[in-house]
Amino acid sequence: MNVIETSGLGKRYGRTWALKDAALAIPASYVVALVGPNGAGKTTLLHMSVGLTTPTTGRITVVGSETAGSPAALDQIAFVAQDAPLYKNLSTADMLHLTRNLNRRWDQQRAEARLKELNIPLDRKVGRLSGGQQAQLALTLALARRPRLLVLDEPLASLDPLARHDFMASLMAAVAEDGLSVVLSSHVIADLERVADYLIVLSRGQVQVAGEVEELMAVHSMLTGPAAAADDVTERLAVVHARRAGTVAHLLVRNGPDPAPPGWEASPVSLEELVLAYLREPGATALPGPRPRATQDSGIRA
Repeated sequence: MNVIETSGLGKRYGRTWALKDAALAIPASYVVALVGPNGAGKTTLLHMSVGLTTPTTGRITVVGSETAGSPAALDQIAFVAQDAPLYKNLSTADMLHLTRNLNRRWDQQRAEARLKELNIPLDRKVGRLSGGQQAQLALTLALARRPRLLVLDEPLASLDPLARHDFMASLMAAVAEDGLSVVLSSHVIADLERVADYLIVLSRGQVQVAGEVEELMAVHSMLTGPAAAADDVTERLAVVHARRAGTVAHLLVRNGPDPAPPGWEASPVSLEELVLAYLREPGATALPGPRPRATQDSGIRA
Protein backbone atom coordinates (compact mmCIF):
# COMPACT_ATOMS: atom_id res chain seq x y z
CA MET A 1 0.00 0.00 0.00
CA ASN A 2 1.16 3.53 -0.79
CA VAL A 3 0.42 6.16 1.85
CA ILE A 4 0.75 8.95 -0.73
CA GLU A 5 0.55 8.48 -4.48
CA THR A 6 0.54 11.26 -7.05
CA SER A 7 0.40 11.50 -10.82
CA GLY A 8 1.02 14.69 -12.76
CA LEU A 9 0.32 16.63 -9.57
CA GLY A 10 0.62 20.38 -9.77
CA LYS A 11 -0.48 23.50 -7.92
CA ARG A 12 -0.41 26.98 -9.42
CA TYR A 13 -0.92 30.30 -7.66
CA GLY A 14 -1.54 32.92 -10.33
CA ARG A 15 1.24 32.44 -12.86
CA THR A 16 3.58 30.68 -10.43
CA TRP A 17 3.73 26.90 -10.09
CA ALA A 18 4.37 25.95 -6.47
CA LEU A 19 4.48 22.29 -7.49
CA LYS A 20 4.55 20.89 -11.01
CA ASP A 21 4.19 17.42 -12.54
CA ALA A 22 4.98 15.55 -9.32
CA ALA A 23 4.92 11.76 -9.63
CA LEU A 24 5.38 9.93 -6.34
CA ALA A 25 4.48 6.57 -4.86
CA ILE A 26 5.42 6.54 -1.16
CA PRO A 27 5.05 3.09 0.40
CA ALA A 28 3.71 2.52 3.89
CA SER A 29 5.80 1.94 7.02
CA TYR A 30 8.52 4.44 6.17
CA VAL A 31 9.79 7.57 7.87
CA VAL A 32 9.94 9.87 4.87
CA ALA A 33 12.19 12.94 4.82
CA LEU A 34 10.83 15.69 2.57
CA VAL A 35 13.69 18.13 1.89
CA GLY A 36 14.05 21.29 -0.12
CA PRO A 37 14.72 25.03 0.13
CA ASN A 38 12.06 27.59 0.98
CA GLY A 39 9.57 27.81 -1.87
CA ALA A 40 10.41 24.34 -3.18
CA GLY A 41 6.82 23.10 -2.83
CA LYS A 42 7.12 21.05 0.36
CA THR A 43 4.24 22.66 2.25
CA THR A 44 2.11 22.69 -0.91
CA LEU A 45 2.57 18.94 -1.30
CA LEU A 46 1.77 18.30 2.36
CA HIS A 47 -1.30 20.55 2.27
CA MET A 48 -2.65 18.67 -0.74
CA SER A 49 -1.96 15.38 1.04
CA VAL A 50 -4.20 16.36 3.95
CA GLY A 51 -6.84 18.12 1.89
CA LEU A 52 -6.05 21.71 2.89
CA THR A 53 -5.67 22.70 -0.76
CA THR A 54 -6.74 21.14 -4.05
CA PRO A 55 -4.54 20.36 -7.07
CA THR A 56 -4.51 22.50 -10.18
CA THR A 57 -3.50 19.49 -12.25
CA GLY A 58 -3.12 15.75 -11.70
CA ARG A 59 -4.34 13.59 -8.85
CA ILE A 60 -3.33 12.54 -5.35
CA THR A 61 -4.52 9.63 -3.22
CA VAL A 62 -3.55 8.70 0.33
CA VAL A 63 -3.57 5.65 2.63
CA GLY A 64 -4.24 3.27 -0.21
CA SER A 65 -6.69 4.70 -2.68
CA GLU A 66 -8.55 7.32 -0.64
CA THR A 67 -9.04 10.75 -2.18
CA ALA A 68 -6.96 13.30 -0.30
CA GLY A 69 -9.18 15.42 1.92
CA SER A 70 -12.09 12.97 1.94
CA PRO A 71 -13.64 11.99 5.30
CA ALA A 72 -12.29 8.45 4.91
CA ALA A 73 -8.79 9.81 4.36
CA LEU A 74 -8.91 12.37 7.16
CA ASP A 75 -9.91 9.71 9.67
CA GLN A 76 -6.57 8.00 9.03
CA ILE A 77 -4.23 11.02 8.82
CA ALA A 78 -2.92 13.36 11.51
CA PHE A 79 -1.27 16.63 10.52
CA VAL A 80 0.98 18.94 12.54
CA ALA A 81 1.56 22.28 10.84
CA GLN A 82 4.77 24.27 11.14
CA ASP A 83 3.31 26.78 13.58
CA ALA A 84 1.76 24.01 15.75
CA PRO A 85 -1.65 25.73 16.00
CA LEU A 86 -2.47 25.64 19.70
CA TYR A 87 -4.72 27.93 21.71
CA LYS A 88 -2.28 29.65 24.05
CA ASN A 89 -4.98 30.73 26.55
CA LEU A 90 -6.31 27.20 27.03
CA SER A 91 -4.87 24.73 29.48
CA THR A 92 -3.30 21.50 28.28
CA ALA A 93 -6.36 19.61 29.53
CA ASP A 94 -8.65 21.96 27.60
CA MET A 95 -6.64 21.33 24.43
CA LEU A 96 -7.17 17.60 24.90
CA HIS A 97 -10.89 18.14 25.46
CA LEU A 98 -11.24 20.37 22.39
CA THR A 99 -9.33 18.03 20.10
CA ARG A 100 -11.27 15.01 21.37
CA ASN A 101 -14.56 16.71 20.47
CA LEU A 102 -13.34 17.52 16.96
CA ASN A 103 -12.27 13.98 16.03
CA ARG A 104 -14.11 10.71 15.72
CA ARG A 105 -11.03 8.69 16.67
CA TRP A 106 -9.42 9.60 19.96
CA ASP A 107 -7.41 7.84 22.67
CA GLN A 108 -7.69 9.96 25.82
CA GLN A 109 -5.79 7.48 27.97
CA ARG A 110 -2.83 7.50 25.64
CA ALA A 111 -2.76 11.30 25.43
CA GLU A 112 -2.78 11.75 29.20
CA ALA A 113 -0.19 9.01 29.74
CA ARG A 114 2.13 10.54 27.16
CA LEU A 115 1.90 14.02 28.68
CA LYS A 116 2.54 12.60 32.13
CA GLU A 117 5.63 10.80 30.85
CA LEU A 118 6.85 14.09 29.36
CA ASN A 119 6.13 16.02 32.58
CA ILE A 120 3.71 18.38 30.84
CA PRO A 121 1.11 19.54 33.41
CA LEU A 122 -2.54 19.26 32.38
CA ASP A 123 -3.50 22.38 34.32
CA ARG A 124 -0.88 24.69 32.77
CA LYS A 125 -1.85 27.12 30.02
CA VAL A 126 -0.37 26.28 26.65
CA GLY A 127 1.17 29.74 26.36
CA ARG A 128 3.25 29.06 29.46
CA LEU A 129 4.76 25.86 28.08
CA SER A 130 8.23 25.91 26.55
CA GLY A 131 8.64 25.64 22.79
CA GLY A 132 9.66 22.02 23.13
CA GLN A 133 6.66 21.23 25.33
CA GLN A 134 4.30 22.89 22.87
CA ALA A 135 5.77 20.81 20.04
CA GLN A 136 5.33 17.67 22.16
CA LEU A 137 1.74 18.65 22.93
CA ALA A 138 0.99 19.09 19.23
CA LEU A 139 2.53 15.67 18.55
CA THR A 140 0.50 14.13 21.39
CA LEU A 141 -2.73 15.53 19.95
CA ALA A 142 -1.85 14.00 16.59
CA LEU A 143 -0.87 10.59 17.98
CA ALA A 144 -3.99 10.37 20.15
CA ARG A 145 -6.00 10.17 16.93
CA ARG A 146 -4.30 6.82 16.22
CA PRO A 147 -3.49 7.72 12.61
CA ARG A 148 -2.06 5.44 9.95
CA LEU A 149 -0.17 8.37 8.43
CA LEU A 150 1.41 11.22 10.38
CA VAL A 151 2.30 14.35 8.36
CA LEU A 152 4.67 16.86 9.99
CA ASP A 153 5.47 20.20 8.34
CA GLU A 154 8.73 21.65 9.73
CA PRO A 155 8.05 20.58 13.33
CA LEU A 156 11.67 21.28 14.34
CA ALA A 157 11.96 24.78 12.90
CA SER A 158 11.60 26.73 16.15
CA LEU A 159 13.20 24.24 18.54
CA ASP A 160 16.64 24.35 20.13
CA PRO A 161 19.00 21.37 19.59
CA LEU A 162 18.00 19.59 22.82
CA ALA A 163 14.27 20.01 22.13
CA ARG A 164 14.80 18.77 18.56
CA HIS A 165 16.58 15.68 19.86
CA ASP A 166 13.84 14.95 22.39
CA PHE A 167 11.11 15.49 19.80
CA MET A 168 12.71 13.10 17.31
CA ALA A 169 13.33 10.47 19.99
CA SER A 170 9.70 10.72 21.05
CA LEU A 171 8.53 10.49 17.45
CA MET A 172 10.59 7.38 16.72
CA ALA A 173 9.28 5.72 19.88
CA ALA A 174 5.74 6.32 18.61
CA VAL A 175 6.68 4.93 15.18
CA ALA A 176 8.05 1.78 16.79
CA GLU A 177 5.00 1.40 19.01
CA ASP A 178 2.30 2.04 16.41
CA GLY A 179 4.00 1.08 13.15
CA LEU A 180 2.65 4.24 11.53
CA SER A 181 3.97 5.94 8.41
CA VAL A 182 5.50 9.41 8.74
CA VAL A 183 6.18 12.17 6.21
CA LEU A 184 8.44 14.77 7.78
CA SER A 185 9.42 18.06 6.17
CA SER A 186 12.54 19.69 7.58
CA HIS A 187 15.60 21.81 6.74
CA VAL A 188 17.70 20.07 9.41
CA ILE A 189 19.30 17.31 7.37
CA ALA A 190 21.44 16.08 10.29
CA ASP A 191 18.28 15.28 12.28
CA LEU A 192 16.69 13.49 9.31
CA GLU A 193 19.80 11.39 8.64
CA ARG A 194 19.31 9.56 11.94
CA VAL A 195 15.68 8.62 11.38
CA ALA A 196 14.66 8.72 7.72
CA ASP A 197 14.57 5.61 5.58
CA TYR A 198 12.93 7.24 2.55
CA LEU A 199 13.97 10.52 0.91
CA ILE A 200 12.20 13.03 -1.34
CA VAL A 201 14.10 16.08 -2.58
CA LEU A 202 12.07 18.97 -4.00
CA SER A 203 13.51 21.98 -5.78
CA ARG A 204 11.78 24.70 -7.81
CA GLY A 205 8.47 22.92 -7.45
CA GLN A 206 9.66 19.62 -8.92
CA VAL A 207 10.73 16.25 -7.52
CA GLN A 208 14.49 15.88 -8.00
CA VAL A 209 14.93 12.44 -6.50
CA ALA A 210 12.87 9.99 -4.44
CA GLY A 211 13.60 6.55 -3.05
CA GLU A 212 14.76 4.48 -0.12
CA VAL A 213 17.71 6.12 1.61
CA GLU A 214 19.71 2.88 1.73
CA GLU A 215 19.30 2.31 -2.00
CA LEU A 216 20.02 5.91 -2.91
CA MET A 217 23.22 5.80 -0.90
CA ALA A 218 24.21 2.52 -2.55
CA VAL A 219 23.96 3.87 -6.12
CA HIS A 220 25.77 7.15 -5.46
CA SER A 221 29.42 7.69 -4.62
CA MET A 222 31.99 10.49 -4.40
CA LEU A 223 34.97 10.39 -6.75
CA THR A 224 38.04 12.43 -5.78
CA GLY A 225 40.84 12.94 -8.24
CA PRO A 226 42.85 15.35 -10.43
CA ALA A 227 40.86 18.36 -11.62
CA ALA A 228 42.68 18.22 -14.97
CA ALA A 229 41.01 14.87 -15.70
CA ALA A 230 37.55 15.81 -14.43
CA ASP A 231 36.07 16.72 -17.81
CA ASP A 232 37.01 13.33 -19.24
CA VAL A 233 35.41 11.50 -16.30
CA THR A 234 32.32 13.70 -16.47
CA GLU A 235 31.78 12.78 -20.12
CA ARG A 236 31.83 9.05 -19.32
CA LEU A 237 29.89 8.94 -16.02
CA ALA A 238 26.55 10.16 -14.70
CA VAL A 239 27.78 13.09 -12.62
CA VAL A 240 25.15 14.75 -10.43
CA HIS A 241 27.40 17.53 -9.15
CA ALA A 242 31.03 18.51 -9.72
CA ARG A 243 33.15 20.64 -7.42
CA ARG A 244 36.73 21.73 -8.02
CA ALA A 245 39.13 22.91 -5.33
CA GLY A 246 42.46 23.86 -6.86
CA THR A 247 44.00 20.80 -8.47
CA VAL A 248 41.47 18.41 -6.91
CA ALA A 249 37.97 17.61 -8.19
CA HIS A 250 35.10 16.03 -6.27
CA LEU A 251 32.44 14.38 -8.42
CA LEU A 252 29.22 12.99 -6.95
CA VAL A 253 28.19 10.26 -9.38
CA ARG A 254 25.42 7.71 -9.59
CA ASN A 255 26.07 4.12 -10.53
CA GLY A 256 29.77 4.89 -10.58
CA PRO A 257 32.39 2.40 -11.78
CA ASP A 258 33.87 -0.25 -9.53
CA PRO A 259 36.80 0.08 -9.25
CA ALA A 260 37.21 3.84 -9.63
CA PRO A 261 39.02 5.19 -12.73
CA PRO A 262 42.82 5.24 -12.49
CA GLY A 263 43.99 8.13 -10.35
CA TRP A 264 40.61 8.52 -8.67
CA GLU A 265 39.38 7.43 -5.26
CA ALA A 266 35.74 6.45 -4.57
CA SER A 267 34.07 6.97 -1.19
CA PRO A 268 30.51 6.70 0.13
CA VAL A 269 28.35 9.81 0.25
CA SER A 270 26.49 11.15 3.24
CA LEU A 271 22.79 11.97 3.11
CA GLU A 272 23.66 15.66 3.36
CA GLU A 273 26.04 15.45 0.39
CA LEU A 274 23.40 13.65 -1.65
CA VAL A 275 20.67 16.17 -0.83
CA LEU A 276 22.87 19.20 -1.48
CA ALA A 277 24.04 17.78 -4.81
CA TYR A 278 20.50 17.46 -6.14
CA LEU A 279 19.55 20.87 -4.78
CA ARG A 280 22.54 22.48 -6.48
CA GLU A 281 21.81 20.74 -9.76
CA PRO A 282 18.00 20.82 -10.17
CA GLY A 283 17.00 18.72 -13.13
CA ALA A 284 19.69 16.06 -12.61
CA THR A 285 17.89 12.77 -13.09
CA ALA A 286 18.41 9.73 -10.91
CA LEU A 287 18.67 6.37 -12.60
CA PRO A 288 16.12 3.67 -11.72
CA GLY A 289 17.19 1.49 -8.83
CA PRO A 290 15.70 -1.34 -6.76
CA ARG A 291 12.00 -0.79 -6.20
CA PRO A 292 10.77 -0.06 -2.67
CA ARG A 293 8.80 -2.76 -0.92
CA ALA A 294 5.00 -2.75 -1.02
CA THR A 295 4.78 -1.07 -4.43
CA GLN A 296 5.54 -1.96 -8.02
CA ASP A 297 5.53 1.57 -9.39
CA SER A 298 8.05 3.46 -7.33
CA GLY A 299 11.80 3.27 -7.48
CA ILE A 300 14.54 5.81 -7.42
CA ARG A 301 13.21 8.46 -9.70
CA ALA A 302 13.38 12.09 -10.60
